[in-house]
Amino acid sequence: MNEQISARVGAADIEAMALFARVAELGSFTQAAAHMGVSKATATAAVQRLEAALGTRLLHRTTRRVELTQDGRVFHERCRDLLADLEELRTLFRAPGDGALSGRLRVDMPMGAARHLLVPRLPEFLQAHPQLELELSSTDRRVDVVREGFDCVLRVGRVDDSSLVARPLGRYRVINCASPGYLARHGVPQRPEDLAQHRLVDYVQTLGGRSPGFEIADDDDPAGAPPRFVRMPVALVVNNSEAYLAACLAGLGLIQVPGPGVEALLDAGRLVEVMPSHRAAPMPVTLLYPHRRHLPLRVRVFMDWVAGVMAEHLAEPPG
Repeated sequence: MNEQISARVGAADIEAMALFARVAELGSFTQAAAHMGVSKATATAAVQRLEAALGTRLLHRTTRRVELTQDGRVFHERCRDLLADLEELRTLFRAPGDGALSGRLRVDMPMGAARHLLVPRLPEFLQAHPQLELELSSTDRRVDVVREGFDCVLRVGRVDDSSLVARPLGRYRVINCASPGYLARHGVPQRPEDLAQHRLVDYVQTLGGRSPGFEIADDDDPAGAPPRFVRMPVALVVNNSEAYLAACLAGLGLIQVPGPGVEALLDAGRLVEVMPSHRAAPMPVTLLYPHRRHLPLRVRVFMDWVAGVMAEHLAEPPG
């Protein structure tokens, strides 16, 4: 972006900059307007004012997609920094426990963690911060944190996205489970070689694929040892954690699942742990958020709350 454009940035409307940033991240005026709580016409007019003030086109508009121009990409980076700085200024002298939080917070987390752990505790958090508007996405799909406008996400499993900041929380204990009815019909597996006579409920993120199989480990395996898998006959393939658990309860086969999601079912006798000396390696649990020089107070406070709730259910500390 040339110096003449930079000199005119001060004349731009801050609200228009926020709308432009959201359009750039979501690739849609309609979605950006809905996210910011305004009409599409308002969002369009705001970006047009911004382009007029800067004297350059920021977005290419087509019937299917909205994309950044070259100037738009440069301005978007500077715009994000400026908006983050403004948010930080609003909360500069407030400690995390001082005063009520306000604004919109968009987060994503796995269905199991949302249903069993965090949503039941949300009333206490929102009661403490009644002016906060929380948007909660709960899906097994790996969302695009930046493009979909998320402030932070909770992930279970390996983290591959190096473009995000990672805050490790700990690890989930993984339980091998079956229903009493299934075990009555097929017997109780004791050793990995017994698995060939059993059925697996297979979980994949995208139908059409297959997992490596039933993961096994021994109590005396060294830390960091590579995972080992046993191929098994597959009874059912699912891409949803709720269906995965329901299939096990229905007696369709064995599953491997994080402990917090099945503790109540194990206590009630609706599920039974099998092969406890061959549990899979614990699964890392991580909070991820976009790179920012200054993280808004509401995001920091929410992540601290999530970390506190999750600490009660994690088998290992971060590391």
